[in-house]
Parts: sequence; structure tokens; C-alpha cells
Amino acid sequence: MATLTDTRNTARSEANSQIRSGATLLAHVTPNWFGAVMGTGIVATAAAGLPVGTAALEPFAVAMWLVAAGLLVVVASAFVGHWMHHPENARGYARHPMMGHFYGAPAMALLTVGAATLLVGRDVVGDHPAVWIDAVLWTVGTLLGVATSVCLPYSMMTRRSDEPRVAMPCWLMSVVPPMVSATTGALLVGHIPAGQARLTMLCGCYGLFGLSLFLGMITMTLIYSRAIQDGPPAGAAAPTFWITLGLIGQSVTAANLLGNASQGVFTDEQAYISQGLRVFGIGYGMAMAGFGVAMFALAVAVTVRAVRRRMPFAITWWSFTFPVGTCVTGLAALGKVLHAAPIEALSVVLFVALVGAWTLVASMTVVHRRAVLAP
Repeated sequence: MATLTDTRNTARSEANSQIRSGATLLAHVTPNWFGAVMGTGIVATAAAGLPVGTAALEPFAVAMWLVAAGLLVVVASAFVGHWMHHPENARGYARHPMMGHFYGAPAMALLTVGAATLLVGRDVVGDHPAVWIDAVLWTVGTLLGVATSVCLPYSMMTRRSDEPRVAMPCWLMSVVPPMVSATTGALLVGHIPAGQARLTMLCGCYGLFGLSLFLGMITMTLIYSRAIQDGPPAGAAAPTFWITLGLIGQSVTAANLLGNASQGVFTDEQAYISQGLRVFGIGYGMAMAGFGVAMFALAVAVTVRAVRRRMPFAITWWSFTFPVGTCVTGLAALGKVLHAAPIEALSVVLFVALVGAWTLVASMTVVHRRAVLAP
């Protein structure tokens, strides 16, 4: 009898320990966890947009979409639980001068998985459900993204702080989501009824493009200036320098996809408008690609410098994935419009680098999962 009682007490103790462990975990769910969803989803969308080998890559792309969708459900559930059970901690993270900007990550995670569903998942769930799933995720993600791009900068303007504010690449996380909405919205334009509804969607996407581009370039200037004067991010923060490539690659993708989408919006008498938008996308893409090369080289140099100084693993390593993925989609879209074989070949090379980066970061996340999930 004593043995049975001891066994029951041990079981209760283990159960209580698991409950406390789960409660502790929920108490420290931060928005940058959505970076894993973004980094996984972009692999699927990048694979779908490659100029070669799309048929052979289809099973791989579907697998990555399924992983991203699963991660979105898990992380979003934990994030909602965090807000429900630990609102004070959640508000504290939202007010944090660095972590607060990562509240743009949930919006981009929704948008990325939605786009992957439309591009890759339609063969699994069907065309009609894929469009509706993407439309819902796009709507929610866009609303969240616009809110972060306006509310977070305003909060920084009005919140008093005795400590000096230092511009960091993570500041871009709050203003880039509308650019992701512009890119993924271009995929939905053709599924909207022709006429004013389709025109409104196209104009709205260009508005989102401008909102993110100009706020992002202002922020990029602050980040570049700070890096020149005080040095680049170091240690676990070093990978965040790659976030600067996210705005560059995503804007090139958006400019060219929107230009292509405009062909189904305007009448024959207005064909010059769609032609002009396509030309804008090409010119913008080629010019921004030059800037992207410079920032890519700087990001590599900053990373090598940090590795030599024994850069520790952190959840920030997911910054190696999504920004590179946007460069893949940007080059693929630009190369397709120009029929430029060298640009298309470069997109394939970057895709290989993206898969390698994802494999490394995902495996490191599994190995260091306890450290990642620790408060």
C-alpha cells in the first residue's frame, strides 16, 4: 500500500512539475518565435518561384509549406496563451525598445504561410480553398502589419525613456510587414472580380508598397548611420543585420509582381498604365539589386566578424533565412520579366544558400531548444 501511495505522489509531483514548466514556458513566449515560421514558409514560396526545376522541387516545397503551417499553429497558439495568461509579460515585451519591433513578425508569418498555401498548397487543399485561406491570412496579416508599422514608431516617439535609443536592424521588423502584404497581395489580384474591386486591390497594394518602402528606407538610414558611428551589431544580435536585406528583396519582388498583376486590371485603352508599372518594376529592381549586393556583402562581413568572436546561438539566427529568401524571390521575379539568364541563375544559387541556411538554423534550434525556450 505504501508503495502505491508513493507512486501516486510521485506521479502527482511530476504532473505538477510539467504544469509549472508549461506555465513558465507560456510566460516567456516572445514574438520573434514567428521568425521560424517566416524562415520556413519563405523556402516554400522561393521554391515555387524558381525559373528551373519547379516540378522536381514540388514535393520539397509542399513539405516546407506543411512544416511552416504546423509551426504557425503551434507558435500562434503559444503566443495567444501567453497574452491570455501572462498579459503583463506580454505588454512588457511590447514596450521593450528592441523586442517590441518583433511584433511585426506574426503579421509576416501569416502572410508568408498564406502565400505558400496559394503557390504550393493548392495541389493539396484545392484551388478554391487555397485562395480563401490565403485571402483570410492576407487580410489579418495586413491589418496587423499596418498597425505595427504605425503604432510602434508612434510609441517610440511618445514614450519617455532615460536611456538613449540606438537604431538596430530589428527596427525594420515593424515596418516591413506592409511590403510583404504588397508582395503577397499581388498574387491575389487575379483572383478578385475584374473591375473596381481588382483595381482597388492593386492600388491598395501599391499603397502598402510605398508605406513600407519610405518608412523602411528612413529606418535603414538610421541603422546604417549607427553602424558607421558605433559599429555593427555583435554577438547574438549580429544575425539581425541580415534583416536589412528583407526590405530590399521584398520590395523588388513586390514591384515586379505588382507590375505583372496590373496587366489584368486595366483595359486595352489603359494598357500604357500596366506597361509603365512593369517598366517601373524592372528599373526599380535593377537599381535596388545594386544596393542589395552592397548590403549582402556587409551582412556577410558582419557575420564573419561575429563568428570569429564566437557568436552564440540564439533565436536571432532565423534572420539568416527570411531575408535571403526575399532576395531569391526578388531575383527570380526580375529575371523572369527581363528573360535574363544570369539573374535567374543567381536566384538559384541563392536558393541553394537559403536551403543550407535553413538546414543549419533549424538543426541548431533543435539542438539548443532548451536554451531557446528558456526565459
